[in-house]
Amino acid sequence: MNRKTIKMLAAAFCATSLTIQPMGLGHAAAAAASSHAEQRPAYKSRQEIPAQYKWRLDQIYKDKASWEQDRMKAEKLARAFAANQGKLAASPNDMKKGIDELAALSRLRDKLALYAHAGLDVNISNAQLQDLYDKASRLSTLIGEKTAWFSPEIVAIPDDKMAKLLESKELAPYKRFLEDVRRTKPYTLSKEMEQLLAASAPLADLPDNAYGMLSKDIPLPKIKDEKGKDVQLSRANYVTYIENRNQAMRKTAFTAYYNTLGNFQDTFAQLLSGKVKADNYYARVHHFKTALEASLYPNEIPVPVYDNLIRTVDDNLALLHRYMVDKKKLLGLKDMHMYDLYVPVGANKQRYIPYEEAKARVLAGLKVMGNDYVKVLKEAFDNGWIDVYSTNDKRTGAYQTGAYDTHPYLLLNYQGTDGDVSTIAHELGHAMQSYYSNKKQPYLTAGYPIFTAEVASTLNEHLLFKSEYAKAKTKEEKLYFLNRYLENFRNTLFRQTQFAEFEKMIHEKELAGESLNAETLKKMYLALNKKYYGPSVISDPQIAMEWSRIPHLYYDYYVYQYATSFAASAALADQIDKQGANAVERIKSKFLEAGSSAPPLTILKAAGVDMSTPQPIENAMKQFKSALAEFEKLSAEK
Repeated sequence: MNRKTIKMLAAAFCATSLTIQPMGLGHAAAAAASSHAEQRPAYKSRQEIPAQYKWRLDQIYKDKASWEQDRMKAEKLARAFAANQGKLAASPNDMKKGIDELAALSRLRDKLALYAHAGLDVNISNAQLQDLYDKASRLSTLIGEKTAWFSPEIVAIPDDKMAKLLESKELAPYKRFLEDVRRTKPYTLSKEMEQLLAASAPLADLPDNAYGMLSKDIPLPKIKDEKGKDVQLSRANYVTYIENRNQAMRKTAFTAYYNTLGNFQDTFAQLLSGKVKADNYYARVHHFKTALEASLYPNEIPVPVYDNLIRTVDDNLALLHRYMVDKKKLLGLKDMHMYDLYVPVGANKQRYIPYEEAKARVLAGLKVMGNDYVKVLKEAFDNGWIDVYSTNDKRTGAYQTGAYDTHPYLLLNYQGTDGDVSTIAHELGHAMQSYYSNKKQPYLTAGYPIFTAEVASTLNEHLLFKSEYAKAKTKEEKLYFLNRYLENFRNTLFRQTQFAEFEKMIHEKELAGESLNAETLKKMYLALNKKYYGPSVISDPQIAMEWSRIPHLYYDYYVYQYATSFAASAALADQIDKQGANAVERIKSKFLEAGSSAPPLTILKAAGVDMSTPQPIENAMKQFKSALAEFEKLSAEK
């Protein structure tokens, strides 16, 4: 679905919460390659996967014919919507009629888009599903074009007349939505211009779409495993090789992966440059100072929140450098390279974790959230919400998606590592926020921004760690779980901020008229990587291509929210520890059920965290420092 249209037009109703989390980007990877590979299911095709491990899209539409009927219905509604044009300010009832019709149209669009993208993501090469996805994309563009007049018309209503309209009982339920649309007044163009920009949306999405196809189509080489046997490197199994205890194995996988990406560096650079140019262009024509401001404004996030994050993390990089020194020592490495970062410390459970065991661990870790929460989790596991295993024709990574009229859906690429267990908890956090919000809120305020979405997901990760650490009995087990926890901080708070800083840098460079060619991007990224990881880690030249692995760079200043949310969820997890059921109920009622019924900073403050200040980031750094001190103390014990 076109993000620019969603943000700038009244079609921002979209309740789908799509959170894509590629392997190895957001979660600590904590287990090495399995020593019992025969236990790991290896499916060559989707048909081989048992039904209980595949999501049930027939719960959205029973077949493609039913989907097609609703698509034609949505097209008809979109074309008929013009009948409301010029009438919105006539009376409260006319305004209500226009909003209700747009909501119905958007609600149907969400459901259609969900079925199309979810079907394609598990069968990427299927031509029929590609056609279905293309139809959904064209429908979204059509809806954007046919509704582009709506926001400008509301914005054009004189303030005194709008105030009088809002006094009516008919529009009371729509006040939050209307005020949100009116807030865009300084940045809303004429209806003709908005329609023109809406029609251009597919062109702006081309870099993202092409990047996705390129990333999928690049053939990765075969590598030698520890026994000298040729094995096929894939995006799904790369994480297991990079966690291997054998440094030579790690180096082989790392070098093969990044050298392959490097063969396409100019194409990757052109795609990313095109995306940045589009971001800056859309921001400029809508009268924003920067693309960063344009991205944050729809979610009511002040730019200083972004800047506070980067500044506070930069001020605390000495803690990350200290952790790198400790980990290098515990791993017994003379030189620590980028391909060594994911090797776990402590009692390494070198075994495949069966999915059923992973489910049990997640349920045990999240039981503190209450019986009602756990009941829904069991429903998710048992009734077609989750697509578990990978195939060569499935999108990599993990995400949660859904629509107002469906239950949440989760895509996984389960490999049986501890990191995958954390990923399940993470994506279920998104699912539970969608579930609670949709149950409590009307459609207009059920959707929620990523800024709060990642709080729900990372809260589950914090709770899972606390549960598993509390059960650890030996020093080695405690070191193992502490290492995982510290890795979560490294990957989510530090590393996502590194990505966020890079994203800001490349937008500023393009805005200044400078070229974003491959060599420039590599030089910038390598320097940033050295700053973050410090002198005890060798920033191998291949890591300069890491930016080409980050699909989030195509999502309009997305990644910073992982870091801010991780800090917020750390605070909420601490409150659950100290306040118990009272904190849990407050978090559910003030946060999980809130949707977008208030600005995200207001919602989080009501839940117990004030993200308008650097304090939550600083507090998260204190928690990291405390865990690091415990890690150092345990590692020093004989």
